[in-house]
Amino acid sequence: MSKGNVPSNGKRRPDRAALFIAVFLAAIAGIMFWDVSRLSTIASYSRIGPATVPFVIACVLMVLALWTALEAWRGDFPEREHQEVGPVVWIVGGLVAQLLLLTTAGFSIATGILFAAAAAGFGRRKLWITIPVGIVLCLGIWLIFAGLLQLSLPAGPLEHLFL
Repeated sequence: MSKGNVPSNGKRRPDRAALFIAVFLAAIAGIMFWDVSRLSTIASYSRIGPATVPFVIACVLMVLALWTALEAWRGDFPEREHQEVGPVVWIVGGLVAQLLLLTTAGFSIATGILFAAAAAGFGRRKLWITIPVGIVLCLGIWLIFAGLLQLSLPAGPLEHLFL
């Protein structure tokens, strides 16, 4: 067996990852079709209503799912590069940390930690620099959104110093 989707006999086999993506796209389209069927029961005086755009998007997703499945079955996708898991773990870990810290630590600290984790995922591993820089940048963003635009973002101990 050689590398990729090409066995030793020269014929390409179906791309399992692409087939999984096709199934995922079809599942999303199915959920949207189900939701559109509920929306279409709402009485509307015109042919274009709240279900029109979601129906079009679901149709496009279903076409993409079928197209992806066809291309995957043929094995026509180019060979993918090796994926590094480390950067993905850093970024997903930063998102989880932000979600867990948002209500207790506030927007600036939680999002500053997300900033530092994303920077580490992209190769900048000096957390002692990126965490404070991220917190300061996010505090500036919080001050603009909460102070000038009067939008409600989660406030923590750092944000309460400025209110």
